[in-house]
Amino acid sequence: MNNSLIKSKIFTTLALGILLYFFVIPAVLTHNVVQLKKEDKADKISTLTQNIWNYYKKGQYTSPTTPKNIADNLKELISQDMEIGVVTAPIWYVALEAPNYPKKTFPNGIPVYYHFDGFSGDVFEMETINHFIGMDPMDRGAPYLRMLAPYALVFTALLLVLFMVYNSKILNLLMLIPISLPIIFIGFYSYWLYWFGHHMHQWGAFKIKPFTPTVFGDGKVAQFTTHSYPAIGFWLLVAISILSLLALVSKNKALKAKEDS
Repeated sequence: MNNSLIKSKIFTTLALGILLYFFVIPAVLTHNVVQLKKEDKADKISTLTQNIWNYYKKGQYTSPTTPKNIADNLKELISQDMEIGVVTAPIWYVALEAPNYPKKTFPNGIPVYYHFDGFSGDVFEMETINHFIGMDPMDRGAPYLRMLAPYALVFTALLLVLFMVYNSKILNLLMLIPISLPIIFIGFYSYWLYWFGHHMHQWGAFKIKPFTPTVFGDGKVAQFTTHSYPAIGFWLLVAISILSLLALVSKNKALKAKEDS
């Protein structure tokens, strides 16, 4: 087998492994957990789903308001009506510092993590603050994209498998999807930040002009300080993107060598 083709398969396998482990498996096997809790249908969450959720929750952010001994126990969190979030790799986070949240309790502000399939972190606290400035709840943002995220991730994983097995110009073109994952996320994230900042309501306690929240870096909204930066999931997407690009380049090199021979 051509060395370039072997490299292509290795790069593709690595990209597929990252995508499956950090995104596809948790997104598919814990799909609708947050929604089922909201609808008081937690009894429909299977034991397998609970175990998967508990496994992926380990190492992720835990709110100071959540008892440490149940932080990664979905059943206990639901029974005590604690806040839960999705457990795919968090891609971006926004932290908001407010005068009424002491540094001792929230040293890095009130953080919310954005995922392909939803949110995690101190979502309730962030929603409370956003309400004061007349901003819609975060659930208003990209509802269909979040709903379709598990299917889109499965499609991308299947695409990588097909690319590894078959030689096709269409598959080569479709490889632009995993290559563009970081850009795709930033594009949607930026659009929805703009949408939220330009659809403010008059019932907010603080009246502010339409604005675009900071996409990257530190900002100021009324009396609040904001921080917006990539989380671990974004760098995993970058790794998938680079590996997918290397896989595509290597395969094209192998196919060109085959044509020239």
